[in-house]
Amino acid sequence: MTDTISSWVQRYAPLVPGGEVLDLACGKGRHSRHMVSLGHAVLALDGNPEALVEAAGPGITTTPIDLEEAGAVWPFGPDRFAGIVVTNYLHRPLLADMLGSLAPNGVLIYETFADGNAQFGKPSNPDFLLQAGELLALAAEHGLRVVAFEDGVTQLPKQAMVQRICAVKPEFPRSAALLPPL
Repeated sequence: MTDTISSWVQRYAPLVPGGEVLDLACGKGRHSRHMVSLGHAVLALDGNPEALVEAAGPGITTTPIDLEEAGAVWPFGPDRFAGIVVTNYLHRPLLADMLGSLAPNGVLIYETFADGNAQFGKPSNPDFLLQAGELLALAAEHGLRVVAFEDGVTQLPKQAMVQRICAVKPEFPRSAALLPPL
């Protein structure tokens, strides 16, 4: 793992409106710290209590929850988070409820491994790999507007097949989607 902020998260994090951000599967908190630096309160969630010790800091509330254990339910209500950041994590049973917790003007920033990643190493289990267009379909199914999408091979922090999306809820103003230069 790396402490370097994902370039995808760094690029689209400024679009998140004021309010609390959920960093789902936060690991050691690299994105939590970045979102705090942008003025957000952050709820950092991970199933690894040791990682949460490193994620903890000013403006960051850490919560050790294993959302993959049998009988686990999504613990957050609707419209709570101004932004949700997810990197290197996929647990499909969470997706619908997770998106329901995004505020009406909220921003989803999601980046994880995709089908074809086995040629580069782990993860290689299809349960943890997005299928072609899966994030686009998820956004469409839940009424999100896509600001940006990528699907292909990245070289950093390691060579991998990834899929990335930045999508917004319907009340997010189009004029607020100020796209940074490439």
